[in-house]
Amino acid sequence: MGGHAPAGRRDAVRNRELLRQSAREVFAEQGLDAPLDVIARRAGIGNATLYRHFPTRAALVDEVFQDALTETMAAGARARTTEDAWTGLTRYLHTVFATLAADRGTNDLMTTSLEGVTSLDAIHAHNRETIADLLRRGQAQGTVRPDLTTEDVLFTLAALGRVVPALSTVAPGAWTRPLAVLLDGFRANPATATLPMPSLTSAQLGNVLLELGPHRRR
Repeated sequence: MGGHAPAGRRDAVRNRELLRQSAREVFAEQGLDAPLDVIARRAGIGNATLYRHFPTRAALVDEVFQDALTETMAAGARARTTEDAWTGLTRYLHTVFATLAADRGTNDLMTTSLEGVTSLDAIHAHNRETIADLLRRGQAQGTVRPDLTTEDVLFTLAALGRVVPALSTVAPGAWTRPLAVLLDGFRANPATATLPMPSLTSAQLGNVLLELGPHRRR
């Protein structure tokens, strides 16, 4: 007998890959709350087929992103081996925020919670362990303020991270300025370095707030 898979199985494999690719694109553009029928239409596949492959949104998100955050985890591993904890922390957070700026789907994945997504649980756990390690060592080295907790950092990073796509839409790279302000608040001693990037104008700030609204452009 030949080694070829039956036509039905080949079609199923093809449909699953089309859905995965379509979901990656749509999630990047619109975030993880994007309508599933939009994903199905872009893949050229019916809704019923989508639900046969991915019965829940969480299942689809997990399929799409399970390998997408490898670089972020690798950056965390590198940061933990950096001798100077402050350098490791700043490099790691710049890598994380560059990832958050890349697309809305990854941003949603890293700054929110969605039950049943294994990849989400993994990245949150890895991120927490990395931050905790860097804070502990930074405090021991005298570069991180002693009263700062891991939860303090994770909360403020999530809050700032949520606005990164809107900032990037208005002015690419604009997120580096508020991140620098935030990092300065983590220091044991305030820095005197000039902030990166110009401040937003009043009009730019207005556009950012529009991007953050429930009526944000899709």
